[in-house]
Amino acid sequence: MSRPVTLFTGQWADLPFDEVCRLAAEWGYDGLEIACSGDHFEVDRALSEEDYVENRLKLLESHGLKVWAISNHLVGQAVCDDPIDERHRNILPARIWGDGEPEGVRQRAAAELADTARAAAKLGVDTVIGFTGSKIWKYVAMFPPVGQDTIDDGYADFAARWNPILDVFDEVGVRFAHEVHPSEIAYDYWTTQRTLEAVGHRPAFGLNWDPSHFVWQDLDPVGFILDFADRIYHVDCKDTKKRFDGRNGRLGSHLAWADPRRGWDFVSTGHGDVDWESAFRALNSIGYTGPISVEWEDAGMDRLRGAAEAVHYIRNLNFDKPAAAFDAAFSAERN
Repeated sequence: MSRPVTLFTGQWADLPFDEVCRLAAEWGYDGLEIACSGDHFEVDRALSEEDYVENRLKLLESHGLKVWAISNHLVGQAVCDDPIDERHRNILPARIWGDGEPEGVRQRAAAELADTARAAAKLGVDTVIGFTGSKIWKYVAMFPPVGQDTIDDGYADFAARWNPILDVFDEVGVRFAHEVHPSEIAYDYWTTQRTLEAVGHRPAFGLNWDPSHFVWQDLDPVGFILDFADRIYHVDCKDTKKRFDGRNGRLGSHLAWADPRRGWDFVSTGHGDVDWESAFRALNSIGYTGPISVEWEDAGMDRLRGAAEAVHYIRNLNFDKPAAAFDAAFSAERN
């Protein structure tokens, strides 16, 4: 059986959850990767209100949808970030921001991620996708010169803040899938290796594979699947188109999304530089059976058209391994 195709609701948090469910069902999605944003999934209510989770599940069922994972990217970002500033205030719930004192924000964000694991278990899902934040992303240019002790401290800070969170994930039987992404503790191949080492390769901490962030860094997203086969806990589909012409650069030049002067942009799935067929072959080879989640961020195409188009594109590629297809056909013939 092919993997379920879901829609990540993070880019739809401006719409009521019921409306997103209706749209996703009409477009043909199997379910949702529900973001803890807007009114889509509220962690505090999931744990404090007796019927909140039940009502969410009933709403999904009424639209013929299921849920395999939830995400809490925005709160996760604040767990390790330094500095904590107005950018975080703009993305965090008021109860997490509080008075804005940085360490207080980090600690409340960490407590919320632990509660997110508890809420996920209550919802009946085993994967939470998100960001970690990073104390050392601000040093990515490495100039003025940065001592190795500073970088080592960044990974130690990550481990100290995330291991207690992961203890809760272990307690409730849920896994965290970190989205490897610029501005995070793991943003490319080598930082992912270092991040896994920092938490002792514990099973509670895995990866969300999103190829778009690899392509514009000139990394191999297919090789990443194969190299981190045992850590691919979730898959997001988002495409990227590079436009390097001698003026445009990978860092984006502080230009807005879809500005043609940028060196890259997120584009509709299948219209960019991701080798999707090879990616799905790699997912087959590692035995990934989880959801394939469409994350729509193409600023140059209307999302109502794009998200409807993406589900059909992904379904055409979401093929079973040849051996599995052959075995099923052979079994049917014999019976």
